[in-house]
Amino acid sequence: MTDINSLLQARYGTGTSSTSNVVTNPSLETLLQHRSVRNFLPQSLAPGTLEVLIAAGQSAATSSNLQTWSVVTIQDPNRKAKAAALSANQEFIRQAPLFLVFCADLRRLTQVSQQQQTPGVALEYTEMFIMATVDATLAAQNVSVAAESLGLGICYVGGSRNQPRELAELLHLPHRTIALFGLAVGYPDPAKPAAVKPRLPLHEVLHQETWDDDIEKQKEHFTAYDNAIASFNAGEKREGIPAWTERSALRVAGVENLNGREIWNEVLHERGFDLK
Repeated sequence: MTDINSLLQARYGTGTSSTSNVVTNPSLETLLQHRSVRNFLPQSLAPGTLEVLIAAGQSAATSSNLQTWSVVTIQDPNRKAKAAALSANQEFIRQAPLFLVFCADLRRLTQVSQQQQTPGVALEYTEMFIMATVDATLAAQNVSVAAESLGLGICYVGGSRNQPRELAELLHLPHRTIALFGLAVGYPDPAKPAAVKPRLPLHEVLHQETWDDDIEKQKEHFTAYDNAIASFNAGEKREGIPAWTERSALRVAGVENLNGREIWNEVLHERGFDLK
């Protein structure tokens, strides 16, 4: 079993001092060793794997047990290729034997309301879309951890939001459903292993009791993280990548960097998410 401190060192990067007296276990190892896999073997999942993964997703917490999410599974190569083209045209989606598209789903409660002859007025409010998004994300994370515990690799795909109308058409999504993100699942290619990417220093995201708004400390955190990411990129033979702070600032500098997602408010209204 891997020592917890070496796992923390990998998660936060070279030069980070991380010590813990916590005894590691398989669950912690799976979580702390997460990495995004973008190279998959051409190997199908074992029979029953999909059903177990979705059961793990359904085991996640869900607000008021309303279960406001659904998932579309794509294994057909032609449909997967079309989904990849609509999701930033990423080749690893085509490689992966399984592509899951997690959806906010208020259609089910619309149907329940109709059957129970109640107005369903709350379904027209922003809170319900937030709830559906949170529910779908919690379910997807359970699926991801379950997949990694089985020796599979995963990669989340935010690019599935780039063309929401077209993806909804491809998947035949009904009114009051919308695709939030994708998840590629498969066996990692051992010839092209993925590495654990460092995250921001723990104390940049951890606030004790109240928010710590010390700007000078934050600058130190940013510098430390820029250095950690630079070391990571050097180890991965990635050259010419800007520092995390520069790259992040550029990513949010203009609407053109939203890659088509600036239309989402409009599309949400079209699909019945009224967001009052």
